[in-house]
Amino acid sequence: MLKHSIFLRIYAGLVILVVLVALFGYLLVQIINYQRAQEYRESLTDGMAYIISEGIARQPNEQQRMDWISDASNLLELPIYYVKADKVDLTRAENKRLEERKAVVRWDAQTSVAYIIIGLKDDASHLLYIKAENITERQMKALPVFVLDYLVYYPGQEKEYLERIQHYFSYPMEIVNVQSLPLDSEQIGRLRLDHSIILYRDSATVRGTTISIVSPIPSSTSEVLVMGPVPLFNWMPFQLVAGITLLCLFVLSLGVYGLLVPMQRKLHAVNYALRKMKTGDMSIRLPVESTDEVGSLASSYNSMSDHIQRLIESQRELMRAVSHELRTPVARIRFGMEMLADEDDYEYRQQQVEQIDKDIEALNTLIDEIMTYAKLEQGTPSLDFEQIILFEVLDQVLIETEALKTGKTLELQAPPLNLEVDAERRYLHRVVQNLVGNAVRYCDHHVLISGGLNDEGMAYICVEDDGPGIPEEERSRIFEAFSRLDNSRTRASGGYGLGLSIVSRIAYWFGGSVTIDDSPELGGARFTMVWPAQRFKESRK
Repeated sequence: MLKHSIFLRIYAGLVILVVLVALFGYLLVQIINYQRAQEYRESLTDGMAYIISEGIARQPNEQQRMDWISDASNLLELPIYYVKADKVDLTRAENKRLEERKAVVRWDAQTSVAYIIIGLKDDASHLLYIKAENITERQMKALPVFVLDYLVYYPGQEKEYLERIQHYFSYPMEIVNVQSLPLDSEQIGRLRLDHSIILYRDSATVRGTTISIVSPIPSSTSEVLVMGPVPLFNWMPFQLVAGITLLCLFVLSLGVYGLLVPMQRKLHAVNYALRKMKTGDMSIRLPVESTDEVGSLASSYNSMSDHIQRLIESQRELMRAVSHELRTPVARIRFGMEMLADEDDYEYRQQQVEQIDKDIEALNTLIDEIMTYAKLEQGTPSLDFEQIILFEVLDQVLIETEALKTGKTLELQAPPLNLEVDAERRYLHRVVQNLVGNAVRYCDHHVLISGGLNDEGMAYICVEDDGPGIPEEERSRIFEAFSRLDNSRTRASGGYGLGLSIVSRIAYWFGGSVTIDDSPELGGARFTMVWPAQRFKESRK
């Protein structure tokens, strides 16, 4: 059912599209946040890397360097390894960061461990390798110790040199008066005891939650070193949410457009064809590319166009044929009336009256044929299907034909006497009558009538004769209205060329078809009409 409904397909497509866009948005957020988190880690470690590199560079010899590294490891409570540079595989981007005196951070998402690589000033052959499993308050309070250790070499110039190294840090650093800070008495007391304090600030601004580290300066009692505020990493900042949302909406709109464009294109084609039809152009046919509502609409349009075009052509042919067929009997009647006016011989007058009567009967027959054909051709006729016994119809036509004393032998291969089929009795009788009449008209001596159910369970009637048959190249137009063949089946044989056309249209409205081939028994023509034996099958309980 899904593939036959365009609206269900669009709905399902929208659901799938929303899921895919949501998945796309989620993956995009993860990718962006992975890069943001990496940049955030590197920004936090760049300043520390510079300070540590400067501290090691100030040591005069190898032993003091190792002692300084050991003290730094104890202060940070992190293992720091002094390794050779050629033992570490670095990418081009990582080498560039080390050349810029920045840190390289390698994050292992599975173990949540960060590996920090720091280059050394004036020592390209060695690197510092730090393994950080987690960041605690101890590491944060250790950071100002390294900064103050760097500034101790510049007494009286602390602020100036602090500004020089500021660009290595992603957060502000400044030396301020302790009285300018919003600190309580407990926090001031801890500073006087040479303890660093950490200030947490949580606000509804873009920065969100921040951390500031305040550390006392040993050479001053009134000034402190303030590092921060350092914003904590925000996994879903407003800019990211807004950007991803807009992007997902854009992708979703493109997907919706892609779902609706094919239907729009098909509807445009239907609209174009209808406009052409309004101008009288019936030649356009729509491609039936699917089985949904639009495909059904295209198929219905094609059927309607075929039907209208056939009706127009049939009307034109009917008008031409009627005008032609009516002229002959009307002319004979007029001639007969003129002869009656001038003739005194009673027997001759009687002959003329009989001829006029035959012409009038022929006119009535022609009019009846035309009316029947027009009713079947112009639209769905009123058909009252019922269960009828097939034998009764065949036998009735046989009796009626034999009563005409045609001198031809008629044989009935009777179907089972209790065989019932769905049909409209009047039109089925007309079919058998026309086929038998046609066979009698063109046979030599013998006509065979049969009926029943074929191997596919379809009802059928079959009429065969021993006449000359119908050439295969002529069979395609034998069911056209007012068509006659050029061989023995001519005007002289009688008929108006409507009988088989009526049979064809009745077969169509019965939901079946009529075919013609050669009779295997009699050698002449064989007409076979098949249709569903049961139009509506009752469900078995």
